[in-house]
Amino acid sequence: MNKLPELLAPAGDEEKLRFAIAYGADAVYLAGQHFGMRAAAENFDEDALRRAVTYAHTRGVKCYITVNIMPSNRDLPALPAYLELLQDVGADSLIVADVGVLRMAQRYAPKVPLHISTQTSILNHEAANFWAELGAERIVLARELSLTEIAEIRAKTPKALEIEAFVHGAMCISYSGRCLISQYMTGRDANRGACAQPCRWKYSLMEEKRPGEYFPVEQDESGTYLYNSKDLCMIEHIPALIAAGVDSFKIEGRNKTAYYAACVTGAYRAALDAYRAAPEAFALPSFCREEVEKVSHRAYYTGFYFGTEQNGQHYEDSQYIREYEVVGMPVETDADGRAVFALKNRLFQGEELELLQPGRPPYTFRADRVLNDEGEALACFNVPQMRIHFRFPFPVDRFAILRKKKERP
Repeated sequence: MNKLPELLAPAGDEEKLRFAIAYGADAVYLAGQHFGMRAAAENFDEDALRRAVTYAHTRGVKCYITVNIMPSNRDLPALPAYLELLQDVGADSLIVADVGVLRMAQRYAPKVPLHISTQTSILNHEAANFWAELGAERIVLARELSLTEIAEIRAKTPKALEIEAFVHGAMCISYSGRCLISQYMTGRDANRGACAQPCRWKYSLMEEKRPGEYFPVEQDESGTYLYNSKDLCMIEHIPALIAAGVDSFKIEGRNKTAYYAACVTGAYRAALDAYRAAPEAFALPSFCREEVEKVSHRAYYTGFYFGTEQNGQHYEDSQYIREYEVVGMPVETDADGRAVFALKNRLFQGEELELLQPGRPPYTFRADRVLNDEGEALACFNVPQMRIHFRFPFPVDRFAILRKKKERP
């Protein structure tokens, strides 16, 4: 049997890191305040980096830290001290994209393994071997590869070289994320972590001598979204990914919520555990596919894994599918079934809710007696962050989350 892959989850801040770990991540990836490809995420200052690595390591989880922008000369003077810091805090790897950064990492953080970012567009075994010869322990493959191509790379590279691939989350219309549109249109450089996502905008055609007259590029009354990709979802294809030789399943989403980190990580954890239990007769637990549908997402597809015949463009609009919403995030829970949540969206007495907990399918129930701090059973709770009290017939995990199907307008 093939080795069970690592489940690698996004951690945009400390809360997201804790929820990703609670819901089954084997490793998390995150960034400091500089040199990472998600400048919009909260990220981690020095103290937070130390707390994050300690928190993860005490739970047997690895921390990979991104240093994967494409730096210019002005960035280099600050790198040595930063790389030394990442080694000092105990990073389990540095994710790098630039050969200059790689050289500096080997000089200033020589004890930290190097992972090569998807930004390098590794599409073939020669490129993979090149990075291995430079000292990389892992490559993060370009998202444009099929499973057949990945299997060939696995067969023609050293077994010690680990292969990581994205299995879930947003896709970039540009080649492996190497996009210049954002910088050209807004001055925000995607290759330095500040992408404005102009690929999600609505575009029309305007003729030079007819200013102010906009013509649809597609004959569609809602306009066209030329660059707007669907989201990747491979949860139904765990055995195929493993057979191709993928060592680490990467979930995209450091800018997403803690709920997203919990929900998606938990679904893939359950799927991988089901594979571990019966690899020859793998059947995806039914709730796993349902779980990934309950986070905010664009229409799903399988990317390039099964070839390019599938249409990855989502022309209709740039909106997310949001059928569920978080009602409450945990404040206090105990082994007697008592739980207090901070209200995130309004809740009516008697509504049907779902309780999401690590390692378990969601529990559906009717909220028949919800109380506030004063012990009042209000008809409607609608004050953000209000503490709402529940009692369940079983112990409640401290990372439990309440959600419900969204109200229809």
